[in-house]
Parts: sequence; C-alpha cells; structure tokens
Amino acid sequence: MPDYQLPKRRRIFLMRHGDVTYFDDSGRAIDPESVPLNANGREQASAAGRVFAEQQVRFDRVIVSGLPRTIETARRVLVETGQQIEPEIEPALQEIRGGRLGSIPPSDIEAAFLGVFDGIVPESMRFLDGETIGELFDRVLPAIAALRADTSWDTVLLVLHGGVNRAILSHALTAGGRTFFGHLSQATGCINALDVGAAPRDWVLRMLNYSPPSPLHRDVRNTTMEILYAQFIRFQRS
Repeated sequence: MPDYQLPKRRRIFLMRHGDVTYFDDSGRAIDPESVPLNANGREQASAAGRVFAEQQVRFDRVIVSGLPRTIETARRVLVETGQQIEPEIEPALQEIRGGRLGSIPPSDIEAAFLGVFDGIVPESMRFLDGETIGELFDRVLPAIAALRADTSWDTVLLVLHGGVNRAILSHALTAGGRTFFGHLSQATGCINALDVGAAPRDWVLRMLNYSPPSPLHRDVRNTTMEILYAQFIRFQRS
C-alpha cells in the first residue's frame, strides 16, 4: 500500500455576536450600526469565552466586522480566555446591508424581511431592499480567501453576523461554491467550527450553531428575522 499523509488543516471558530435589542420600548428602531449587546448578549459572549477557556483553546488571530456588537462579543470572549489580543477589523465581513424600510411597499415588506433567509436563496434576492445575496458573496468570499492565504495562523476566531455567517457556512458546505442556504440557523452568541486545508475546496464543517447557554435550543422555534418582523409589525400597529 502507498504511504498516506493525513491532510493538515487549520481551525476557524466562527461566532455570531451576542444578543442585541433592535427596538426600544417605544418601538423606535435603534441604529444597527451602533447597537450594543444587551444583558443577555453579554452573558452569551462570556459563556462562549468560558467554553473556549475550559477547552484550552488559544487564538492566533481574532477578527471582527467592526460593528460594536462584534467587538464587544470578541472582547468578552478574550477576557474569559485570558488572551490579550486586539481584535482586527475587517469591514468586508459586516452584516448584509438593508435599504430604507420606508421605501418598501407594504405588500412587499414581509418578503423583504424574511425572503433572504428562506431556504435556498437566489443571488438576486435583496435584503430589506438593500444588498443582494450575490453582492454579499462578492465582498465576503475574497476576505475569507485572503484569510486562508495567510499561513501565519493555526486557530482563528471570527465574530460576525447571522447573514455573513450563513454565507461562509454555505460556501463551506458547497466546498467553495456560492449557493446560499438561508435556513441555516445562527443563534446569537453561537459558535461554529470549520477546518480548512490547502485546497480551496477543502472545508470540513465540525460544529454548527452551538449555543453555550442553551446547547439544545430547547425553547426556540423561530428565526431572528421572524421575531424582528413580528416586533416591527406590532410597533407599527401600536
């Protein structure tokens, strides 16, 4: 039998930021560019950090999108792991960008909220009358390729967003493709684990949507966007 060398792969831990509050008590939308973690989100981030610490995981790089909720989540993780790493900001990994809600006809508002995360989504689909799935792929995938091209790291932590995470996970599941699986759940504060080899198509999905405070997702049956849409409708009618 010929010799066989086990493939060498590196580990990407991909997190979604902790929970935030997008509407205040009066129903006013809070700017998604500046919204901080709420109390639940802070605990989710710290819980994730404790899991990494218990497993003695050490990060060579920590990368965030630059939005405050990703920076705060990453810093809370690093407090628990005891690592003094300054998170690197990669704007190309910011969340899928919506347009103006006021410009969307009432008959289209439900599809604008929910369509982009419903099953296998075409690249032409827009999120809240803003960015398309294709445009999301166009900026996210080169950033991931650049990360993989950097051979200086073995283990990296990415703290990003629900839509961006779906793009990366879908890319991995299709071994380097551009099919977008909108129905991949990403709980706030969740952890995904992916291994990457030298070849662009060498992806191994180890773990998906692990939520340290609620590993079995026992009490959750709805997606984040369904919940946000329900809140939006309630406030619009009040």
